[in-house]
Amino acid sequence: MRHPNIRLANEAWEALFRAQATLSIEFEREGDWGDLLPREYGVLYALSAAADGLRMSDLCDDVLLTQAGISRLVSRLEKRGLVERSDDPDDARARRIRLTARGMEEQHRLGRAHARHVATAMTRALEPAQLETLTALSRALTSASRTSTQRNRS
Repeated sequence: MRHPNIRLANEAWEALFRAQATLSIEFEREGDWGDLLPREYGVLYALSAAADGLRMSDLCDDVLLTQAGISRLVSRLEKRGLVERSDDPDDARARRIRLTARGMEEQHRLGRAHARHVATAMTRALEPAQLETLTALSRALTSASRTSTQRNRS
């Protein structure tokens, strides 16, 4: 099957990829992560929206990490008292990962600083209407992905 817009699609992908990678590097280098790594904060953020916690597989989908990677990361966070594991009431074989009170405090503290940094980075180049368009386009790409199991977060 020949795609008439192959060049345009690849240019758009390259621009999107470079923008995301560039901002991720900026957030990692200049962000206030305390004693957490950005990926560790990502787990705290994902769990902050799940009052009943998440199964490991759901957490993998949310933070876009492999099962092995997320298992090690959760173990580190658990040792630091930021998350806890509990039985899943819907599946006796599964465990749920939840934020502890300390983990919730850490996520809120770091999240406020990160949200300000993201807002500064995104609004230095984009107007509100452009941000809305970018959000809609990104969600459309995520929804149409053949490998996406992640739900759009509002």
